[in-house]
Amino acid sequence: MHGYPADDATRPAHHRVGGGFRNPPGSPRQDATLRDFLRFLLLDMRRAKLPPVPDGHVAADPLDLANLPENHVAWLGHACFAMRMSGKLVLTDPYLSRTAGPLGFGPKRFIPAAVAAAELPRVDLIAISHNHYDHIDVRALRSYRWRSETPVVCPLGVGRLMSRLGYRHIVELDWWQDWQLDSLTLSCLPAVHFSGRGLFDRNRTLWCSFGFASSDRNVWFGGDTAPGAVFSEIGQRAGPFDLAIVGIGAYEPRSIMQASHATPEEGIAIARDIGASAALGMHWGTVMLTPEDPFEAPERFRRAALEQQYGEANAWTLPIGGVRAF
Repeated sequence: MHGYPADDATRPAHHRVGGGFRNPPGSPRQDATLRDFLRFLLLDMRRAKLPPVPDGHVAADPLDLANLPENHVAWLGHACFAMRMSGKLVLTDPYLSRTAGPLGFGPKRFIPAAVAAAELPRVDLIAISHNHYDHIDVRALRSYRWRSETPVVCPLGVGRLMSRLGYRHIVELDWWQDWQLDSLTLSCLPAVHFSGRGLFDRNRTLWCSFGFASSDRNVWFGGDTAPGAVFSEIGQRAGPFDLAIVGIGAYEPRSIMQASHATPEEGIAIARDIGASAALGMHWGTVMLTPEDPFEAPERFRRAALEQQYGEANAWTLPIGGVRAF
């Protein structure tokens, strides 16, 4: 898929010879051993306990996405956001079912989505960063009533799955490519992660972050990413940004997660690297993918903003179902 001959000088560095993809140069590498993986799966995750859900973690008021104001963002949980820019209602990385894995397997949401899949209003655009189950929820996407009308923008190779789900307006992009929806520009940007939904398709489809630019706002959505040298380049080429929506959860153990997910401290560093005025934490407090306390990230995120001289007031988190202007 999207393969280049070995001697093709035009082949981008993130395209593997013969097909598939890899992370940008200078990205962290996983150094976990088989023993680390077995301990993670058989001991750490089995011992992990969900602590009490903090007061205020879920917004008290129902979420009215259809009337979301201009330049506002709403968190539906995990990496799923709705935001309105240039009058367009955008939905990112839908994960709205209790379990997104195949046949009901996989991690389960311990907080329901702020909006049920069948109750989603018509959106103007769905942006999908990669093909992992917690970012492409097949049941939710099949329940969406406007599949044949709503454009989907995704990285290379992901469109085939979306087509099988009944979507007809699919735009696949490579890193550094743009797509225009009236006055809203969507940019496919690098990320440090991996892809795959089965045993034999690892890194066969691309993963990405996104930039959303209107006449008066520029927002970066990180999808899933670890830190890396590429974020300074993103800041230079696509920044500065008014807001970075950055992952701050699912980061332990570091030997396994350091090449795919950021810590809260790394989330602030990424926001600084891309030149974002504010950072909104995501990918926490919704599902236990890893054994750390799922509610510890916000405090670490704010403390890191203070320690890295980013400004504690610039490190935002939302309750699930919460809305904020940007």
